[in-house]
Amino acid sequence: MRHRKHHGSLGLPTGHRRAVMANLATAILTHGRIETTQAKARAVRPYVEKLISLGKAGDLHSRRQALSKLRYRPIVDRLFNDVAPVFAERPGGYTRIIKTRFRAGDAAPMAIIELVAAIEAVSEVVETEES
Repeated sequence: MRHRKHHGSLGLPTGHRRAVMANLATAILTHGRIETTQAKARAVRPYVEKLISLGKAGDLHSRRQALSKLRYRPIVDRLFNDVAPVFAERPGGYTRIIKTRFRAGDAAPMAIIELVAAIEAVSEVVETEES
């Protein structure tokens, strides 16, 4: 049976959609928050939350699963070493979506997606890495 198998396709072919999800997740884990369309924010939220759960597990299998999703080792290392420990005591709900505006070009509804309660910690790590 294929009941409850549908997910948002964002109007993209499978390979393109997977690349968009990986790039959005990489940006969120790198910067702590990004602005994108509401549809993409809603689509990437479970993707990022599952990655953070993998980071909390911390074992080799979880690291390999995260690497297969993100495809960039420094971001996976950052996920496991910097981001996941901040959420160690939190049982879930690692991201927040805030509606912001309508984009000028096509009136698409925009939203900010950010990591909850870790913006300060993640942004401090980003600032120290950039210095």
